[in-house]
Amino acid sequence: MDDVRILEAERRRIQELEFEELQAEEEVDGRDSTGAGSSDDFTFNPCLASLHAYLGEVEDTHHRLAFLDGGAVLNLPLFYLEGVVLFPEATLPLRVVQPNFISAVERALVQVDNPYIVGVVRAYRGSDSDNRQLMFATVGTTAEIRQYRRLEDGSLNVVTRGQQRFHLKHRWIDVEGMPYGEVQIIQEDTPLRTPKDAFGKLAPLNNLRSHRLSRVLPSNSSSLGYGHSDNDSEANWDDSFESALSSAGMRTHQSALDSCYGYDVMDESTSSDDDKFMSRTEMRSTRSHLSESKGPLYSDTGINADNTTLEIGNSSDLAKKGEVSKRCWKNTDLNHFHRVPRAFWPHWVYRMYDSYCLAERAADMWKQIVGAPCMDGLVRKPDLLSFYIASKIPVSEETRQELLEIDGISYRLRREIGLLESFDLVRCKTCKNVIAQRSDMLVMSTEGPLGAYVNSYGYVHEIMTLQKANGLALLGRATVEYSWFPGYAWTIAECASCEIQMGWLYTATKKKLKPQSFWGIRSSQVADDTR
Repeated sequence: MDDVRILEAERRRIQELEFEELQAEEEVDGRDSTGAGSSDDFTFNPCLASLHAYLGEVEDTHHRLAFLDGGAVLNLPLFYLEGVVLFPEATLPLRVVQPNFISAVERALVQVDNPYIVGVVRAYRGSDSDNRQLMFATVGTTAEIRQYRRLEDGSLNVVTRGQQRFHLKHRWIDVEGMPYGEVQIIQEDTPLRTPKDAFGKLAPLNNLRSHRLSRVLPSNSSSLGYGHSDNDSEANWDDSFESALSSAGMRTHQSALDSCYGYDVMDESTSSDDDKFMSRTEMRSTRSHLSESKGPLYSDTGINADNTTLEIGNSSDLAKKGEVSKRCWKNTDLNHFHRVPRAFWPHWVYRMYDSYCLAERAADMWKQIVGAPCMDGLVRKPDLLSFYIASKIPVSEETRQELLEIDGISYRLRREIGLLESFDLVRCKTCKNVIAQRSDMLVMSTEGPLGAYVNSYGYVHEIMTLQKANGLALLGRATVEYSWFPGYAWTIAECASCEIQMGWLYTATKKKLKPQSFWGIRSSQVADDTR
């Protein structure tokens, strides 16, 4: 209730600004020579945009549906939306004007099985200029109807919230003209953690080294005195390690096995510079430690790249190596070796797929881009964080659909980290004209720098908000009618190069409202930026 009262106060404050225009001269006197605002300036509250007040008074359904079981198959009314990709936990406003979709909402409100639930699927046109047939994505999201309002003309204003991903198995139009689909709820995986027993409890270090050397030494190495002669014990070590892992831990371990082999190999295509730097540092430190404890066989010069053994040096060489190793140990933080693995792979390999490590990294990058507040709550829930970033990241709708279709929290977070690293410029999708830079992003809603809004004709637009933009031309006059941001008038903005509509310029109706202006750019008209 306190939040509601605060928001009502914010609304009243904006209305009060309408009566302060006559005090313009006092406002000018209150400004300094730099143009800074006076203490009476009023900053826009992002909560107002997320209320979707332009829809008018809406009635809360007071219904919160329990999540459906993964793998469940059900029939749902479908909404096909061009330019929109709905993610779990994201808000989607709808203005329903077409009779068949009005019937779909009414059916959802009264149906006994899965009440208040509809399916949302992205619709798009074929890329072939000769075939612009409407096509539909095969992965969508269930949406729960949270609020609705019936208007005098029979149309509906609806506020929904994404719930669960699904596979669209089959779609049809029923006898009443309503779009329906058979969907199967996707079973989401659990966040992956590095196996607890992968570092320090399963086997002595010398057993692990023997196990590793058995993979890289020639088959006759045992006759040279380098191998482990007890093959049965090695096999038992394999079984004990794998049997000690949970199912989630085994998936992490298997992912590491599939992506990397040995300390010296790392997937260059999927590893960031930070991961590569970490890997090189830890490998050098690990080898130095092994050289000190086990002699030249385990040092960098013990095994060639072609898996052939080198001739062991003389005693003077060993002495020199010992002196070098002692100097390395003197300047080494011994706590670093708490992470030296006793499993197959070093610590950095597991971190590449540890959902919580990836969530922390993605959250830090997101905060740097949009200046978001503390996100510790989402970091502790990597699955929700991956959907949150996917629903807000300023990329094309095709890439957002790709993120929706990714199965696996860790894989989705890794893809998002890559997108955040490459995101630098906002470009027109048609002519690739540069519209803005990453630093121009502005948060004008609690939904983030990108949110979904619906116009009076029923078209849903996902827009990103920018504090400044280039290469855009304004079309027509500013109007406050059906404005998505209370206190702001909007003007259509198109690309000055290709004349495609890119979005809108929002200008404050009163001089005391800050910011005085900003841009809303349609994500459906934005090209992916790859540096």
